[in-house]
Amino acid sequence: MPIHNRFADLHSEITGWRRHLHTIPELNFDLPKTAAFVEQRLREIGVDALETGVAQTGMVAVIKGKSDTSGRVIGLRADMDALPIHEIADVDYKSTHAGAMHACGHDGHTAMLLGAAKYLVETRNFDGTAVLFFQPAEEGGGGGKVMVDEGVMERYNVDEVYGLHNMPGGAAGSFAIRKGGLMAATDLVEIKITGKGGHGAMPHSAIDPNITAAHILLALQSITSRNVDPLQSAVLSICMMSNDSAAFNVIPQTVNLCGTVRTLSPEVRDLVEARLIKLVSSTADAFECAVEINYERGYPVTVNHDAQTDFAVDVACAIAGVGNVDPDTAPMMAGEDFSYMLEARPGAYIFLGNGENGAMVHHPEYVFNDDIIPAGCSWLAGMVEARMPAA
Repeated sequence: MPIHNRFADLHSEITGWRRHLHTIPELNFDLPKTAAFVEQRLREIGVDALETGVAQTGMVAVIKGKSDTSGRVIGLRADMDALPIHEIADVDYKSTHAGAMHACGHDGHTAMLLGAAKYLVETRNFDGTAVLFFQPAEEGGGGGKVMVDEGVMERYNVDEVYGLHNMPGGAAGSFAIRKGGLMAATDLVEIKITGKGGHGAMPHSAIDPNITAAHILLALQSITSRNVDPLQSAVLSICMMSNDSAAFNVIPQTVNLCGTVRTLSPEVRDLVEARLIKLVSSTADAFECAVEINYERGYPVTVNHDAQTDFAVDVACAIAGVGNVDPDTAPMMAGEDFSYMLEARPGAYIFLGNGENGAMVHHPEYVFNDDIIPAGCSWLAGMVEARMPAA
């Protein structure tokens, strides 16, 4: 297809952008070098308008089609931030920022959206307006929510919004998507259990919060196994335990538990939170301990809209062929703050295969596969052309 051919021509240039971004990974909202590079490329490309400083270091680029009889606006999003990981991958363009690495491929997502921008400016083969969101702080900072809260959807009159993420394990250049819940809500739970400290040889004179914590930890697993419908999905993992004693013969005063809750529907999310609070409180009470519970809701479920998912599948099939597109892939329990954009506007989020070998995202040996760049660029630009065909 013509889009794919043009991106083959641009492949080397876009790869160079991606590898440069890889050398300067930055975290959360603090992306001065990344944002400056992206802004410079967009100005060189010649987008029609560019707003910087959105969600601190994000930006919004506007590209107008050859005509605008439809009055439609299609949004595309890429995330720009990295992870606090020390890179050990064997590549020539390693991170130059100690303790930071593009271990999730956001450098690739950003480069692909820049490539799509260049193509769309060159051709303008659509009837309407493309709005490109370059977003900070996907990795836990909720930059997508900040952009939505700052009014980008209303300010740019966005009708639909689309995004993609590379996925190791999938064949390079293949696509996978599903209607409804694609990625999970991500909630944080912190539990502080306070008993009465004492000598390890005289437990009868203490109230042992370790025992209480152990019962709570085991009891919490009954929520996913006995309260949640077996045909629904939920994960409850206590991942950290600590207490205020460093001695082998001291019963501590307090124990802290910290973990994550992942769910794929609002109803199950509500159920797990309610049961967790009740179960922790009643168990602590039974063992005569005081308890403090901090339950923080994070990213909501990433929910793909039905019609927009069908459009995304059609464009993916035109690029990769029907046999290389999975329209009903299994959901993932990882989270994604593109969910806030999908709550604000109809749209869809799709996975792009990064290759069947190699490390998973969030691993210090992860490597983005530059061979998938033409497919990703083609899908991004293809969504604009498909949803706003030239008049």
